[in-house]
Amino acid sequence: MSLIAGVTALAAVTGFAAVSSPGAEAKDGAAKAAARLPVERTSLVCPPPSTSDLAETTYTSFTPVTKGTENEGKAELRAATEQKPDESKSEDDRDAEDDKSEESEKPVLEPGDPGKPVTGEATGDESSALLGTAEGRFAPGWTVQETSTVTAGTGRGMHGVACTAPDTEFWFPGTSTDGDRTDYVHLTNPDDAAAVVDIELYGKDGALETTVGEGITVQPHSAEPVLLSTLTDEKQTDVTVHVVVRSGRIGAAVQALDAELGGDWLPASTDPAGRLVLPGIPKDATAVRLVAFTSGGADVDLKVRLASPSGLITPAGHDTLHVKGGMTAAVDLGDVTRGEAGSLVLTAADDSVPVVAAVRVLRGKGDDQESAFIPAARPVGTRATAVENTAKGTTLSVTAPEGTAEIKVTASAGTEGGTEASKTYTIKSGTTQDIEAPVPAGVKGTYALTVEPRSDTPVYASRTLTTTENGVPFFTVQPLPDDRGTVAVPESNEDLSIVQ
Repeated sequence: MSLIAGVTALAAVTGFAAVSSPGAEAKDGAAKAAARLPVERTSLVCPPPSTSDLAETTYTSFTPVTKGTENEGKAELRAATEQKPDESKSEDDRDAEDDKSEESEKPVLEPGDPGKPVTGEATGDESSALLGTAEGRFAPGWTVQETSTVTAGTGRGMHGVACTAPDTEFWFPGTSTDGDRTDYVHLTNPDDAAAVVDIELYGKDGALETTVGEGITVQPHSAEPVLLSTLTDEKQTDVTVHVVVRSGRIGAAVQALDAELGGDWLPASTDPAGRLVLPGIPKDATAVRLVAFTSGGADVDLKVRLASPSGLITPAGHDTLHVKGGMTAAVDLGDVTRGEAGSLVLTAADDSVPVVAAVRVLRGKGDDQESAFIPAARPVGTRATAVENTAKGTTLSVTAPEGTAEIKVTASAGTEGGTEASKTYTIKSGTTQDIEAPVPAGVKGTYALTVEPRSDTPVYASRTLTTTENGVPFFTVQPLPDDRGTVAVPESNEDLSIVQ
């Protein structure tokens, strides 16, 4: 029973995995390694994009072709609409209304086949949070990107975010309650029951006193935007947000909007750890601000290194960052990349002290600046995918801080045509490389890039999208964590002796 419970819990996090029947029994009582099988169901949550009348939003969906999947399956992305039945009506009437509503609502997009990306669009206040479900052959590695372009106003720029699986805890270093910033944490509940959420804020002197940050109820199939400046009277430049779900599960992301410096989505940092990697700082970054926080009670000195194209180096004058326990620390690193590809590698002097971190990156100068955020990221793992790429507006950045690694990059067919292409690269130990990714032959529309490590060395990656609007360098950066397309399933055999 405990084995079944373990498999069930793991499948609940990464998707539902098929458990194959046992093969040949292990000889001499030796345990066989768990098989990695494709997940059979994946859920994603996309936060509501900008409600500006000038916003144009594109959603792009892609599932890599995965061996071992069945031929059947489907995937769709739909608006998250709160269901509130009218109790004054009979049950039959309510069921009839639900059926009619379901028939009239069309998905924002429905993928055709694995291996080919599909797009959908929304404009202005027509946009809302979206809930996605993929089953069967569409589930393993299902990736959805939400990208908005806002041409004017607070937060003008390119806002990009990868839709994520719902969870119960999130860390967002790099937020702000300053007067020039308008930061929202968007909470989206994909389930049929209400979720209860606490939001904690930590500034340079520790926890900020909040007024309504506890016990926030997020109704089923709905999204709740929370403006950070309404939670506290304190105005601070650098704040760490901790989102904790008391009951249920949610999707969470922060949309950071600046009156002068544009805006973007700030994804959650990877789980607190003693070693962090922030991959893919654009080589033409004009300013980089590092923000870090430790949830432990002890102080920590973070060793700061830059993984450059030639190896790991220490930024001049910024070899360490002192982070006090329970307090947010920040430092301006300037144009730390100096025109070359780069990633930050942070190492705690004591690995037992957990840390989260993110950077805000600026491109451009003067009034023509735009901002984006890069959180500490999980490694690519088995496979990771970025969608909505173009030949001239995409940069794929890969770093291998712990040893030389080999990766395979595959460019899918385009949304409107083209032929898949792939290429293998070697990333030297301690370096970051902006690789010249393959482009599909005869490509039309946008395409997906899938990264697959060919060695055991940890690899971290990010993808940058760029364009220019009225002289302003719009851009957005998304880390590429493992897509969790497979799950480890132990081989099991019947053993009735356990009930004796």
